[in-house]
Amino acid sequence: MNISNILNPLLSGDTLISQLSVFPSYDADIINKSESERLIALMDIYNLYIPSQMSIEIYSKLYLATLRSLQKKDTKIAIKQRYENYNCINNKSYQGIIGGSDSFTIIGTSGIGKSSAISRAVNSFIKNDVIKLVNPYADIIPCLVVQCPFDSSVKGLLLEILRNIDNKLNTNYYNSVVKSRTATTDMLIGMVSNLAINHIGLLIVDEIQNVVNSKNGKNLIGSLTQLINNSGISICMVGTPESNRFFEQAMFLARRSVGLNYSFLPFDDYFISFCNVLFKYVYVRNPIQYKDMLIKWLYDHSKGITAVVVALVHDAQEIAILEGLEVLDINTLTKAYNNRISLLQNYIDIQDTSVSSNVKNDTKVKTEFNNTYQSENIIEQLVKKSKKENLNIIDLLKDICNIEEVCI
Repeated sequence: MNISNILNPLLSGDTLISQLSVFPSYDADIINKSESERLIALMDIYNLYIPSQMSIEIYSKLYLATLRSLQKKDTKIAIKQRYENYNCINNKSYQGIIGGSDSFTIIGTSGIGKSSAISRAVNSFIKNDVIKLVNPYADIIPCLVVQCPFDSSVKGLLLEILRNIDNKLNTNYYNSVVKSRTATTDMLIGMVSNLAINHIGLLIVDEIQNVVNSKNGKNLIGSLTQLINNSGISICMVGTPESNRFFEQAMFLARRSVGLNYSFLPFDDYFISFCNVLFKYVYVRNPIQYKDMLIKWLYDHSKGITAVVVALVHDAQEIAILEGLEVLDINTLTKAYNNRISLLQNYIDIQDTSVSSNVKNDTKVKTEFNNTYQSENIIEQLVKKSKKENLNIIDLLKDICNIEEVCI
């Protein structure tokens, strides 16, 4: 099997960054258009993608796992394993002899960009969703993504794999199994294993945190292990940090959870750069001012979750356009935070994140600021507060922007 017919060359450095990046088109003249035109164009910022170190690591991990899986397909042991799987399908004695290529996890906080990173990575290294090979004749799905059933049903997952294979290859395995009503879980594992040997490079199981509170959780991971051993494919399990509690229960589970682990983004050069690029997509009539202050505000109100940052910037501009404010500032961002993502506020506030030493994270003052200073003249409001409560105006300013005191 010629791997170069299935996968693009492995990229690195600036070439990889360029390949993964997505910058929506933007016309500066959009600010002079009508409200409706600007609101429609504003949605483009959701397509912005700037790869982080996490993106690079995920790309490399997925590429190499897919490569190892594909290298096993055109081997003598793969032929022997197909025979063993037929025995499994027919309720005969069988064994897994091919062994797994790789199984690993990608665990990360919801909203930090796992799914986007995975999607960008896969789209960058596969040539097509389905590759038709001639010698040997085969239809290869380089990467198949399925959802872990909410109840962690083993049979449900196997049927979901069959359904997705049918969608890609225009086959009818799912309906055949459902109509027969006689297929046991072992028979399904044999069937899916054979299809995986013949057609699948990498299997990605998303929402793996569903196993945490399910009595079927261990059975599902055990079945995935059996699928790995019977097919030789690589399996990647993707989920949120709560998955770690499940995988820590036993050694055989912990072995399957070795992989990549991510939490909140730190307040670093990447976050600042991300925000500065995001600020180039302006759809309100007035230019953005005090960008450093806005970036700090966005981090404090998102804890580095880029999905929340983009949502806040989008919704703040939408509010500014609809209400005739026509500016992206603390006022419109606060309105978006209070009115559009109120359900996320407690979740964001309770997280323990590490912020670089030059960034203060005083939640009490921050919350008071959000609720009090809604007018455009922030400095005037701060002056009034300092006089009324006998507070130092410099201390108040330090809570919303960087202040450098100089001795003269």
